[in-house]
Amino acid sequence: MADTVIYRASQMDCAACSLKERCCPNTPSRKIARSIHEDARDVARSIAQTPEYQQSRRDRKKVEMLFAHLKRILKLDRLRLRGLSGASDEFLMAATAQNLRRMAKWLMPTGEGLATQGT
Repeated sequence: MADTVIYRASQMDCAACSLKERCCPNTPSRKIARSIHEDARDVARSIAQTPEYQQSRRDRKKVEMLFAHLKRILKLDRLRLRGLSGASDEFLMAATAQNLRRMAKWLMPTGEGLATQGT
């Protein structure tokens, strides 16, 4: 509760209000707790509504899917080489393998060409 500000309305204001039964039916007055970080949250919520944010989410999803593939399919959940250079080399090899797999899929002939090649 240290990072929360509590706003309290006076009982006189609440008693005279026509919305009291909907607002605070079981208490004599309204009490609202608001985080001191709520202004930053409001800024983040407004940024989340922009088309640039939506584009960055799409871009991030692509990158996160590549990392998930590295971890799950190529078993890069744990680095086996020691040191910064070893980790860098291991990650570079895994990324290269991933790119080669993607390139092989791009260069693979379509279904039409495969039907005639088999005979």
